This record gives sequence, C-alpha cells and structure tokens, in this order.
Amino acid sequence: MKTILDIEKIRKELKIDAKAVGIPSGASKSFIDETLKGMEKTLKGKKVITDNDLKRAIVKELKKYNSDLAYVYENRDKII
Repeated sequence: MKTILDIEKIRKELKIDAKAVGIPSGASKSFIDETLKGMEKTLKGKKVITDNDLKRAIVKELKKYNSDLAYVYENRDKII
C-alpha cells in the first residue's frame, strides 16, 4: 500500500511543538514515536484519510503522553 502521508514532516512538526512546550528531547522522541505508531494503527484500515482524520488520530495518541503537546498540535495554525 502506497501512502502519501509525510511521516517525517509530521515528526518534525511534533518536535517543534514539543520544544515549544518545554518537553526534553529524549521524552519528546519517545512520545512522538509512540504517537506515530498509534496513529498508524488507528488509520490502518481506512482507504481514504482526511486531514481531520489524521489530526484527530494524532491528538488522540498525544493525549496519552502529554496533554499540553496535544493541545498545541490540535490548535496548530490557530494560535496567535
């Protein structure tokens, strides 16, 4: 199955957000890795994935590890 998701772009955005929230790099790497695994598991069976599906899956996983990071990611491009 070919995917058009740019996992590295998502990983980079999450690293930037984690740094902004003040999460140490070791912890953020672990959070991000687990979040992306969970996101892939959640979206695995879907044939069509919208941006909202992707964001919702990422936020759902992030909330397990750090609610502040989940909030910042969820409101990305909305925060002034």
